[in-house]
Amino acid sequence: MVSWLGLLALAVTAEAQRGGSAMLRFGCSEVVIDRIDPLVTPGKVPSPHVHQVVGGDAFNASMPENTDISKVAKCTTCTFTEDLSNYWTAAVYFKARNGSYKRVPQMVNDAIGSANRGVTVYYTASGKGSATAFKPGFRMFTGDALNRKSTGHGRNMQSCFRCYTGPNFQGNVMSPCFDPKLDTEGFPSTPCPGGIRSSVIFPLCWDGKNLDSPNHIDHVAHPVGGPASFAVTNGQCPSTHPVRIPQVHLEIVWDTRNFNRKEEWPADGSQPLVLSSGDSTGYGQHGDYVFGWEGDSLQRAMDNGCFAASCTAAKLKTQAFSAANRCQVKPLVREDFDGWVPHLPGMEAGMEGMA
Repeated sequence: MVSWLGLLALAVTAEAQRGGSAMLRFGCSEVVIDRIDPLVTPGKVPSPHVHQVVGGDAFNASMPENTDISKVAKCTTCTFTEDLSNYWTAAVYFKARNGSYKRVPQMVNDAIGSANRGVTVYYTASGKGSATAFKPGFRMFTGDALNRKSTGHGRNMQSCFRCYTGPNFQGNVMSPCFDPKLDTEGFPSTPCPGGIRSSVIFPLCWDGKNLDSPNHIDHVAHPVGGPASFAVTNGQCPSTHPVRIPQVHLEIVWDTRNFNRKEEWPADGSQPLVLSSGDSTGYGQHGDYVFGWEGDSLQRAMDNGCFAASCTAAKLKTQAFSAANRCQVKPLVREDFDGWVPHLPGMEAGMEGMA
């Protein structure tokens, strides 16, 4: 069975040869697991819940507004060395029948290489001049950590989980959030033999003025027709947010294979996964982004039809994961992020689900 990645490569390469779409798809290794959040709770140590973070080593509890992160970071865990941005999401935990928790480890995504776990990052644009790259100091947030029900957007959902049917990403046939059987907006209700992939998609339109907003959302917006599905970047932006920006999309693969024994699941048969924010539905999946590409490197990539993890047309530089994996940030919070714990870090017993 043909993977959707193979079909996508053919389609985008043909489009790029006609001067059309650009789609970067590359891996970023884990830079730190920590309980800090410079976007939502800047300066607070610890923050309310655990995050898994990738990208540049400038990540810290405080990353002041209007700061050009590319001039602060010294290294990055991402394939493109010019990308010193930071990307982060909530972690996923398994809740055993006895009430204890264990963080679900990540595994490297399909066709990425020897990354140290981490995140797969996409930047997509419809063609030269169709998208304006982010400016130094830009940041944004997508999702709603307090959401506990479906948004009702169908295939245009901005967050989903794919339940792999077997090893080596079996079932990875349709594009993200498009598979009616394997993609769900909330956590899968049954064991996933090959693990689970999260997808988190950011808005396409910007007000053209503000690098951030108080809730980190209002300065960006979806097209007038509503949220755009993966890789659909030609929607009309609203007059309030007239500037089209590249579509940023994050994928994280959770290695749930060691947590599939039903005898360890809740006695009532409900699924046992929970976001580190306390959400056992998965509907509250969310993502954070702080832009940190050097100079005009991202704009060149979007204008030159670059695809996947190489961009010779824009002269972007890449690094092997043997180098990227050496870039690390020391955790600020001393907690057990790998062993069994009696409650989610940051949440006293009985508070789970209240975040």
